Amino acid sequence: MRDFRIDTFLEVCRYMNFTRASEALSITQPAVSQHIHYLENFYGAKLFEYEGKKMYLTDAGKTLYQAAITMKHDDLYLKQIIQASGKKKNNLVFGATLTIGEFVIAKGIKQYLSLYPDTEVRMLEGNTSELLEKLNSGEIDFAIVEGNYSKREYDDLPYSQERYIPVCSKDYAFQSKPKKLADLLSERIIIRENGSGTRDIFEKNMEARNLEIRDFKYTVEIEGINAIKSLVEEGCGITFLYEAAVKKELEAGSLIEIKLEDFQVLHDFAFIWNRGSVFSENYREIYKILKA
Repeated sequence: MRDFRIDTFLEVCRYMNFTRASEALSITQPAVSQHIHYLENFYGAKLFEYEGKKMYLTDAGKTLYQAAITMKHDDLYLKQIIQASGKKKNNLVFGATLTIGEFVIAKGIKQYLSLYPDTEVRMLEGNTSELLEKLNSGEIDFAIVEGNYSKREYDDLPYSQERYIPVCSKDYAFQSKPKKLADLLSERIIIRENGSGTRDIFEKNMEARNLEIRDFKYTVEIEGINAIKSLVEEGCGITFLYEAAVKKELEAGSLIEIKLEDFQVLHDFAFIWNRGSVFSENYREIYKILKA
């Protein structure tokens, strides 16, 4: 069971403001200050510093923050395990980015349920940054993501490597057959929203070629992958998605891959959890089952 002053520390880190932390915790600001001073005396180091009116974590504060995040989650996970043991049920609570949740993870969950049929599964979908926040708050135990994350803050294992490809409808009419990425700029591109891993990988590959999304003649932004696929199947434009997300449509022939000479992209999906967790071996075992 973690010290209640650690929760105060995490709230101060969240807001970088003693007053807002006190309001969130429903305690007085002097109480917040006392909790932080206690931790600084206990660890023998300053946890926060100021530049003007702006507050920052010191190096010692950053170290405690990472440990505190892991402690908080482990405490919640331990409580969950103990409660589940009385019910003789397992719990699997994790996060996945949209592509992984909808098109990649189903076989892994099936494998897990075949081994542990009494498991209660809860999967939360979100973009990578949203899932990292849920990991930090203890809302999920691990996540499978396609976006960027800090290797210093999370332990990770490679989950899969996926092709990222341009596609269009089988009847889509190009003015001339495209050979390179730049040849597609005159088309309407249908893309995911800002913050999604699917869009992030596309923007990074565009940047590597000194291009931007706004270089396309027309742009349509859609949050849902299935909605994007439907619009592309109707010939409304082209898109870039992970091959796993369009596998059925490619096999059925309603979508086709646009073959480009200068666009062969592979991207890693990663299985991550809070660094240093005492339950790391549990997560490694779950990883083996889901990946199998």
